[in-house]
Parts: sequence; C-alpha cells; structure tokens
Amino acid sequence: MAERLHIRRLGGRGDGIAEGGGATIYVPHALPGETVVVERQGMRARVLAVETASPDRIEPFCPYFGACGGCLTQHMSQPLYRAWKQGILADALAKAGIATRIEPLVDAHGAGRRRITLHARLKDGVRVGYMKPRSHELLAIKTCPVAEPALQRAPEIAHALALVLAKAGKPLDVQITSTETGLDIDIRGHGPLSNSERQGLAAAAGAHDLARIALHGEVVAERRRPLVTMGLAAVSPPPGGFLQATRAGEEALAQIVREACAAARRVADLFAGCGPFSLRLAEAHDIHAVDGDAAALAALDKAARHTPRLRRVTTETRDLFRRPLLPPELARFDAVVMDPPRAGAEAQARQLAAASTPTVVSVSCDAGTFARDAGILVAGGYRLERVVPVDQFKHTPHLEIVGVFRRKHEPSR
Repeated sequence: MAERLHIRRLGGRGDGIAEGGGATIYVPHALPGETVVVERQGMRARVLAVETASPDRIEPFCPYFGACGGCLTQHMSQPLYRAWKQGILADALAKAGIATRIEPLVDAHGAGRRRITLHARLKDGVRVGYMKPRSHELLAIKTCPVAEPALQRAPEIAHALALVLAKAGKPLDVQITSTETGLDIDIRGHGPLSNSERQGLAAAAGAHDLARIALHGEVVAERRRPLVTMGLAAVSPPPGGFLQATRAGEEALAQIVREACAAARRVADLFAGCGPFSLRLAEAHDIHAVDGDAAALAALDKAARHTPRLRRVTTETRDLFRRPLLPPELARFDAVVMDPPRAGAEAQARQLAAASTPTVVSVSCDAGTFARDAGILVAGGYRLERVVPVDQFKHTPHLEIVGVFRRKHEPSR
C-alpha cells in the first residue's frame, strides 16, 4: 500500500530518513525536505513518486543509477553531497568524544576508479555486470561511468573471459585494474584450469591486449608487467593486490602523509602494501615497511631497489593485528604511518599510545574505526593536529581519512 512520507535528514548510507508510526524509515534516493510517495516494507521504503522535490535534487548521469547497487548519491547536488559526506566523519568523531576541526572534503575522484570488479553469471548464457541494490541479482551493464576511460571496455573483456570459462558454470568475479602498461585481470571463483581453458585465457589476453591475467592470484598469462607509478618508482603489484581506488586519491593521501612526516628522519610505514607511501617517503626519509602480505612487500622491495635516488628502504613481513610493533621497536622511528584495512589498527594504536613516537599519521577508509583508534591515541597523550577527509569513493558512503597526531610533549632530539 502506498503512503506519503516527509524526509527529514540523510542517513549514513545516503538514504532519506523519515518518521512514521513511531518508526524510523529509510528511503533510498530521497532527499531532506522532500515529500515522497513510497511503498513500504518494514523499516525500508521504495520511492514511487516525488511530490515535492528538493532544490538539491539533480539528474543522475549514469543510466544504471538506482538499478545498480554501486553509486548511491548521483541524485544529490554537490553542496549537499559534500556536507553529508563530511558529516559521516564528524558524527564518528563525536561518538568517540573527539572534538576537532575537520578540513574541507578533498575531491580525489580524478579520472575515475582505476579498478572495478565485475560479476559474471554463466547460467542461460554469459551475463556480466554489478549486483542490484541489497541483492545478489545481477544487473548486466555495458559501461561504468565512474571508472577510468581505460576501463570502459571492461564489461566486454569480462564477458570474453567468462566465455572461455563457461563450461564450469561457476559464478565468477573478474577484477580489472587499469595500469600504466595495460589492464591487469584477476579472476576469482573458478577451480583449476584445464589446458584448453589456460590456452583460451592466453589467447584472450592477446586479442584484448591485456597486460596480465591471473586466476586467484596465480599468473596465467603475462604479456607485459603491469606497472603503477608511485613517486619516482614503478611498482608491479601482485595480482589482485591492494591499490587506492583512484590515482588522484593516492596522490592526495601521499601528499598529506609527506607533509606530516617532513621533519622525520626514520619512518615506519605499517600496513605498507606495495608502497604507495613508502616509495614516496623514501625520497627524503629512511623507511621500514611492514605488512602481512609478503607478495606486496616483495613488489615494494623490488621497486625500491630499482629506483635511483631513494634512501634506505627495509621490509618486514608481519601480522600487525596479532603482532603489532611494541614500544621498544617504535622508539627507533621519528614518525609512524599506518594505513590498515577497514577493521582499523586497534592493537597497533594501543602500542603507539604507550610509546613515545613524536608523530603518527593514521590513514583509514572507515570513519568508525578511524575514530576508535584516534580515541586510543588521544587518550595516550597525542594531540590530533589535522583531520582531512579525502573523497576517492565518489557517490558512495565510503570515505578515506588522514589524521595527523603529535605527542603533546615531544622528547628533545
């Protein structure tokens, strides 16, 4: 049954929020101030018509918006979008009891996402696309406007690769990354390859001029090494290895990190990955890079050894969730950078809170875990000097954050 709702505010995932019958109702694609006619199912509702539109409502640029589960905010004006996204971070810090100035949102979309993961379904023919909102149902697409230009042919390529593997009938995830030397593919969901499948993928790599194809991280065909520039260095990440979502986002984050570490001599880069911060910082600092991913560190190490004019770079494979660096180890460094996964770095933050490291730079892709770890550092005697939200996940609730922490009473050096 249809009902009329008045939207009061935006939720953390960009849904419009209304109150009805004593309940909070979440309405995707509705904006504050709007009156909408909806079809309601429990706490969620689907817009049937917008009776009174907000002046902040704009026309989405993607033909799949609303049907695709990726972008959630293409209908918002830029002022509303920026205020909402900055508010996600402000709310998280407030809940953690941290009062600080948040710098303006940095637009780091640049040329677009450099990596997308397409899903292939092989029942009743090959279909390739993204998932529909809150669903495991596939939406077939021909292009993705938020991706880099080099990825606009990604659905066609994923379709061709899925055809090679169609006999197994298994659902596949095809991760496609744009690199300086071509597209890098990592396929997930298929078992061991037959000789004909392996030959078919190699032929597809040639037909589509791909740099590399891997299956579950194992290289199947490599025509060129995929290379990503990080400062002076050129890195070949392992198949499926972590990269920041956009090139512009990585540059923006690295610039803030470099500014924060300017006075340091020795820097520890924790959760270093394949080196987006280490390799740039090594232009002016001695670096110790630590991560649990040995393949990523090997890529970092190789790039550092083959790049002139870098200072000393050492690496250590270590599970920082189970074995964080302890205060005696941290005492060797003037600054620590940490860029953990979405779960944050609670164990490492507790060790830093007990140490005397003058500067800590926390990079995070989750406002909640960033605020939790920031609270630990502040309680341990750090001052949160700077907080910068960086928007490389445009049109989504996801946000990259950089926090710069200084010891309130730095030891003299």
